[in-house]
Amino acid sequence: MICHLRKDRQCRLCPIQTVKQASWILLLSLTVVCAQSEKGVTRGSYKPPAVVKSLFGDEVMLAPERKNYATNLATYVANLVSSSDGSKEVLASASRILALSLHLDRRNKQAMVVNFQLAQGVMPQVKSGDYNARTFSRLLMTRAKLLLKGGKENEMLLARYFIDVAAHIDPRNEDAVFECESQRLDFGELNWTMLTGADPPSGEGEGAR
Repeated sequence: MICHLRKDRQCRLCPIQTVKQASWILLLSLTVVCAQSEKGVTRGSYKPPAVVKSLFGDEVMLAPERKNYATNLATYVANLVSSSDGSKEVLASASRILALSLHLDRRNKQAMVVNFQLAQGVMPQVKSGDYNARTFSRLLMTRAKLLLKGGKENEMLLARYFIDVAAHIDPRNEDAVFECESQRLDFGELNWTMLTGADPPSGEGEGAR
């Protein structure tokens, strides 16, 4: 009688133990998958820009406008990296654009967060910006034209960076592409090291005039 009771109890415990084992296996599998997905989310080498002091201040544009551009540039970077494979070329572009963002607004929250995440090898989350790529490209191009009319050295310098970013954000923006190529012919390759503080890649020109 006692033997029958033991066997009956063991039979009742079997399904519970099986469920527990299956749960542990599933949990372990999910942990491994999550760990693997976190590794290599930014394949390549991200070099954060070394921005000590903002290059563009109130003499170029007022703080609220600079903050708006800085935030939208950082948002574009986050979405660019998130939608890519995190290649070396994408991360280099991200570093340059984030440098521009931080030079416009040194303590911009969006730029600081995305820059930190990339430096830690964390893929930024997709963010909703104020503009889509096409509209933002046109906005940058329009603002660049106004900066060029100002005639001051810093205004013309910022205009060059805005034109370059506008052309690469939306290569279908013919005005931006034309101006980008024209300034490359007139002044040489745009020198991003003024913003990033990094050594220029081989073949990059010094023209930031």
